[in-house]
Amino acid sequence: MTLPVCTALAGVMLAGCGGDSTGASAEKAAVVMGTTDRIAYTDPAAGYDPGSWVLFNNVYQTLLAFPRGGVEPVPEAAEECRFDQGGNKVYTCTLKSGLTFSNGDPLTAKDVKFSFDRMMRINHDNGPAVLFTSLDEVLAPSDKRVVFRLKHADASFPQKLASGAGAIVNRSVYPADKLLANGKVVGSGVYRLDSYKEDKEAVLTPNPSYKGTAETQNSGMTMRIYPGDQTSLRKAVDAGDVDFAYRGLSAKDIADLQTTEGKKEGIKVVQGNGAELQHLVFNMKDPVVGKKGVREAIAHLIDRKAFIRDVYRRTVDPLYSIVPAGITGHNTAFYDRYGAQPSKAQAAKALSDAGISTPVRLTLHTTPVRYDPNTDEQVEAIAQQLEASGLFEVTVKSVEWPQYREEFHDGRYSAYIVGWVPDYPDPENFTAPFFGEGNVLANSYTNERITGQLIPRTYAETDRSAAVHDYQELQNQVAEDVPMIPLWQSNLYAVAKQEVSGLEWTLDPSTVFRFWEISKND
Repeated sequence: MTLPVCTALAGVMLAGCGGDSTGASAEKAAVVMGTTDRIAYTDPAAGYDPGSWVLFNNVYQTLLAFPRGGVEPVPEAAEECRFDQGGNKVYTCTLKSGLTFSNGDPLTAKDVKFSFDRMMRINHDNGPAVLFTSLDEVLAPSDKRVVFRLKHADASFPQKLASGAGAIVNRSVYPADKLLANGKVVGSGVYRLDSYKEDKEAVLTPNPSYKGTAETQNSGMTMRIYPGDQTSLRKAVDAGDVDFAYRGLSAKDIADLQTTEGKKEGIKVVQGNGAELQHLVFNMKDPVVGKKGVREAIAHLIDRKAFIRDVYRRTVDPLYSIVPAGITGHNTAFYDRYGAQPSKAQAAKALSDAGISTPVRLTLHTTPVRYDPNTDEQVEAIAQQLEASGLFEVTVKSVEWPQYREEFHDGRYSAYIVGWVPDYPDPENFTAPFFGEGNVLANSYTNERITGQLIPRTYAETDRSAAVHDYQELQNQVAEDVPMIPLWQSNLYAVAKQEVSGLEWTLDPSTVFRFWEISKND
């Protein structure tokens, strides 16, 4: 999942800047949310999935936070944060006075240090420690001052602090070397977790001890969970069992509800701009797709607009580069190189020039639900596009997520789908994890200019606009090498009762789902 000053962006926060979370919450209605995303962990040292981060964003506090509609962090638990002059390798934050956890314990710099030391020590396989490879040590020279020393310059470090990975926990409650049991949460965020039933329900109420920038517009939020079950979530929406649904309705359901014929009385669809994306990834050591001519031919044949129309019902947008639209540095490198319309002639030329005989036999791997509920159908559509050219014979294999994750990481697949929900809205989060050392794509792609020059330079540039040239060169290089093909980026949708308001303030590329912005007129 993707600098720290209270800028003009904070102006859109209205009463949120410096507000009190409780307000007149007793007079406000509670809200019920429906989702198919599981909360895998309630301990932020382990959770690194969309469902867990929705919880983290609301029950834990971070030093910095993304304002609604903004992609540059502003102070939250911190009074101020800044890079020390000289190399951007030391980042210092001063905490606000009077911060406390929901159990009444004071929150100090020692808790911040403990939180990061603990996360790095546990280093959970499904945890966010992977985001902090630049972190060397954390110091707490006083109760209000915390110092992060970095191994190398990392201009995106403030963004990481503002993400769910920057959650602050209570050092008196959380064990230093293991996870706290699921459902046992003590945070300093806008809400406290009152009850938790795994894979069923989480009930949150405003935290009276909270001191930060948010102001709650409800008296509580219940997360009602339908794990991977789109049908049950849609039934809950139709029956009015949930006030709104976020993440989990099918593209068909959303598209139908947007049409005049499909609209239901009392139900509305709220849309926002997202940065979730999906790639078709190639194993560079594979005897088939390891050949650049094969990858170029596939790039010439994929018709994004067709499967976006037929499979996704236009609920996602075509993506032509590795950095999505709306994020600093985005360009259209794949559009510029391969075009938007499929070309059998160009594909045939790429294969012929590389001396590759046809038809090329290829297996595409996919996994149901994990990345997107429509992924299997999308991959079948791509296979049909390739075969329609007469240049490929394609087999599609769908594998359940645990096996899929293990096997693509082990290099057993030639071509496979990888989805990405960004951690924070910075171009670094769409480049370094994919094309830096030890990339998460596990496709054996390396480019010395990217790893040795472009990524280190972009890390060091705190003025993100000044890094645009390097990010664009990086995108162009990936389009030339074709280690993967970007397919689409998401729009964000929530389906809600008419009396629900505020969802438009929490559907944005920051990926922070702000419960406190949502209200309901009973």
